[in-house]
Amino acid sequence: MEIGVTSFVETKPDIKTGIVMSHAQRLREVVEEIVLADRVGLDVFGIGEHHREDYAASSPAIVLSAAASLTKRIRLASAVTVLSSADPVRVFQDFAMLDGISNGRAEIIAGRGSFVESFPLFGYGLHDYEELFNENIELLMKIRGSEKVTWKGGHRPAIHNLGVYPRPVQSSLPIWIGSGGTQSSAVRAGLLGLPLMLAIIGGNPMNFAPLVELYKKAAARAGHDVSQLQVGSHSIGFVAEDTERAADIFFPSTQYGMNKLGKERGWSYYDRSSYDAARSFDGALYVGDPETVAQKIIHLRKHVGITRFMMYVPLSTMPHEQVLRAIELLGTEVAPRVREEIAKWEAEKE
Repeated sequence: MEIGVTSFVETKPDIKTGIVMSHAQRLREVVEEIVLADRVGLDVFGIGEHHREDYAASSPAIVLSAAASLTKRIRLASAVTVLSSADPVRVFQDFAMLDGISNGRAEIIAGRGSFVESFPLFGYGLHDYEELFNENIELLMKIRGSEKVTWKGGHRPAIHNLGVYPRPVQSSLPIWIGSGGTQSSAVRAGLLGLPLMLAIIGGNPMNFAPLVELYKKAAARAGHDVSQLQVGSHSIGFVAEDTERAADIFFPSTQYGMNKLGKERGWSYYDRSSYDAARSFDGALYVGDPETVAQKIIHLRKHVGITRFMMYVPLSTMPHEQVLRAIELLGTEVAPRVREEIAKWEAEKE
């Protein structure tokens, strides 16, 4: 069972002062967060790609490379790379370079993206949303599998027996499919034999269990070894020494972020009752003291089949010291509890 952190490197206004942090400051802060996550024994850190004012990381590979030489063992992933509007050749090259700098710790989590700013920015039409992703994941996997590539698609120039360099340290650079929870994404990942990262950010996480089963059935149908496939969860959360303290600290920025995005997407108003319901045992918020958060992650592993849990923290802008403390507790208090319990549970099943 792997435990890690996801960050979108947000720069929304401070909820108390209204001051907007510079992109440069937030980028430097998230590098510190990655270094701390490595030091406290977490397994993976993911950076999300965005192309809008309130997010600082347009290129996850650059941020992760800044942390690569400062860390020793933590895996460094995009979360996600918006592959529909990216050049798969350049994506592979960037992460192969990250893999070299980190000595084999790079991963790509590729998704279609829930934000669409990158499409007009790079000259793509939203009417090609699905077709772009399907073509680009095909090319990305082809590049991963062969140094010399011949390929032809409908949205970029053809490649005729050309080499793609540098090559990664890992014999096969890990590529995940990131999904918001659609059946089509789960089936696609299964048919391709790629690990699946689910954004479990609302409702009851147990509702994702049938989706995981659908994914595994698709993988088995395509001839892949299901026992070797990983399923991850990207879930919002925060850890503090006391559950009520954690809830009170994390609520203001969470409310601000949810309602800002909600205005864009037509969601209902997010208030404290919504928040408290979501942080209940059956909710999708992993907020509380180490034992509370650990038990929710263990439940997710046992009943949904998640093998990697990534806590998205912070949501919106929070004091850097609070974020660092949450990461520290996740690594030193939550992760050991989860690993110990899951190891016992898996041993009993054998």
